[in-house]
Amino acid sequence: MFNFLVTSQPDGWDKNYYEWEKGRILEYTEEKISNKLEKLSEKELKLMAALPCLFACEAWNRIAMRVGRITKLVRRQSTVLIEFEFESNIPEISYDSIEPHFPYFDIRKWEMNRTHWAVKEGDLLDMLRARGLLPQNSTAPLLPAGDTGLPSEQAEVVEIRSLQEYIDRVLSSTVSKEEDVYYRGHSSRTGYKLEPSLFRKDKDGNLLFLTNEHLLYRELLVSNASDFASDSSTLDRLVRMQHYSLPTRLLDITSNPLIALYFACNAKDKHNVVGEVIRFVVRRDAVKYFDSDTVSCLANLARLTDAEVITYPNTPNSLADAEAGLDLFNNQASIKRLHHFICEEKPHFERRIRPDDIRRVLCVKGKRNNDRISSQSGAFLLFGDNAKLNEEGDDTFKISRYAVADKKRLIKELDAMNINDSTVFPYIENSAKYVAEKFKFVAPQIKST
Repeated sequence: MFNFLVTSQPDGWDKNYYEWEKGRILEYTEEKISNKLEKLSEKELKLMAALPCLFACEAWNRIAMRVGRITKLVRRQSTVLIEFEFESNIPEISYDSIEPHFPYFDIRKWEMNRTHWAVKEGDLLDMLRARGLLPQNSTAPLLPAGDTGLPSEQAEVVEIRSLQEYIDRVLSSTVSKEEDVYYRGHSSRTGYKLEPSLFRKDKDGNLLFLTNEHLLYRELLVSNASDFASDSSTLDRLVRMQHYSLPTRLLDITSNPLIALYFACNAKDKHNVVGEVIRFVVRRDAVKYFDSDTVSCLANLARLTDAEVITYPNTPNSLADAEAGLDLFNNQASIKRLHHFICEEKPHFERRIRPDDIRRVLCVKGKRNNDRISSQSGAFLLFGDNAKLNEEGDDTFKISRYAVADKKRLIKELDAMNINDSTVFPYIENSAKYVAEKFKFVAPQIKST
């Protein structure tokens, strides 16, 4: 395997270090690879740092690519800092010479138009030689061919099979008065990640929706304007769009553990698939309300176009550097446009945004302005610019996972607690379906003798 690193900055590789937003890492990476590396823990990052690298700039630059290696890697809250060096005995590779061979290196059609860090299959030097892009005698002390080094599968986990067992396990852990607890249920413990639908990729690692977020947002408003007439903020509109299944940067969570268990069990086509309930313990000072300025900053990212790229300052060395970087950050065109959107709903908003604030994942308590949110005790995780939630948890989100099996039994036990289609989805058509199914005649089975 090899790392393929693309920056939008023409001088991006001149400093021999680069800071990556975690959300940009593993884009355009095949699912079988990204599934093994997606946690971006020390173990995964160490493996990635050992791979050879092909350093590139976005297509509009048409700048030559370089072969090199990562010499140091530092994992931070929302970013990963790498230090690197080029291989001195390998010449640079002109853009024009490698462009015709993009499919051979698994470089996709739109990949060169986006800053990202992908991991590709194959031996980089052998592949470059095979296309005549390097002399046959070019060498470098890189990984041997075929050494994938992917982490092994996790050990088998204990499965919950009854409501009593679930309650005992979930409620056995205590939390402090300074923490809130939320839950999320998945019908398959291997089929879902802690990311909003907007950030999802296909099996080849291609982004399905993110690059057209602003179009998704505007098109639904254009075609269904009356449905959004009562919404006063972008967050309100995103919540309604989420309700109607449009991909957004929101991830649903609930304060009710039984609701999460219901969602882990309810998919009728996955009754035999092990599900999962995820428990989030969140510092109370990290929980925001619908009218928070920071929430407005993150929500209005949905209205920026893909071309309105946000550039972040390097980590400052002094207070003076921090102030200068903050001024530059807020004076770039994309952030000025973000200021404009925020001021539409908050006219007195101070036009000064801290870079780290819009790269966060926030826990948000929204207005319970529809029956579904109320019945599901709903809240949201709101994802900032290229934000990524650590699947193992971090200082803000402590994460516990519970595997769920014997779903048919659990659904019956939840029904006895009045957790069912009729109460979770409080619409008359759902209630009608639930009542009809509950009282449907079932012919008794006659045992043969």
